[in-house]
Amino acid sequence: MLNISKMISQVNTFLIELGDLSYFTTRFFKESFKFPFETKELLRQCYNMGNRSLLLVGITCFIIGLVLDLQTRPTLMEFGAASWMPSMVSISIVREIGPIITALVCAGRIGSGIGAELGSMRVTEQIDAMEVSGTNPFKYLVVTRVLAVTLMLPLLVIIGDAIALFGSFLVENLKGNVSFTLYFNQVFEAIEFGDIFPATIKSFFFGLAIGIVGCYKGYYCAKGTEGVGKAANSAVVISSLLLFIIDFMAVFVTDIFYDL
Repeated sequence: MLNISKMISQVNTFLIELGDLSYFTTRFFKESFKFPFETKELLRQCYNMGNRSLLLVGITCFIIGLVLDLQTRPTLMEFGAASWMPSMVSISIVREIGPIITALVCAGRIGSGIGAELGSMRVTEQIDAMEVSGTNPFKYLVVTRVLAVTLMLPLLVIIGDAIALFGSFLVENLKGNVSFTLYFNQVFEAIEFGDIFPATIKSFFFGLAIGIVGCYKGYYCAKGTEGVGKAANSAVVISSLLLFIIDFMAVFVTDIFYDL
């Protein structure tokens, strides 16, 4: 009986959290189209989230490109298909690996940062002070950050894909003596518009999910320093889970269109 009551309580908590998050998302879309627009703050957040995440994304994607090529090359060589390496790696990175890895890195780097920053502002009553002074804290703090992540993540994905392909090229150049021109000619022959477009579109949704969850957890952070830590941690966990759900839905929808 106790376990059933605990399970019901957890389900209720989950449904309440889901409803609050849905309301928060609806409010974000309403506030996004209201004047005045916080352009200066939006540009500042774009710089903070894009430029400062670039090094981490670049290193991660470079290593992913190296490892993917090193792990796959022996198997293809057994079948005499080593020449297909650039095509296979490029399609894998552009379609799936590049966007999801970049999004996960940004969920840890950006999502936790937003949750901790807004959580600290809530705990120290800075958000309450903005409301008292007549400023719209939701538009200034939440809308600008969510839009910044949504706009910057696709750019980071494109840069990360390019760096990952360069890492794969280095392995091919050292192991198979493949020239730069030959490698990227095969890459661009293999990649089609149908590979790039869905990956770019879902990157916008990845950024939206990271921004919404990070801002939601920070904006409604519980009082105390412990609440700030929980907000940052839960922002990463929930946004990472949402990324996989969105990725599955994107792949499922794309597969339907390919079958038509």
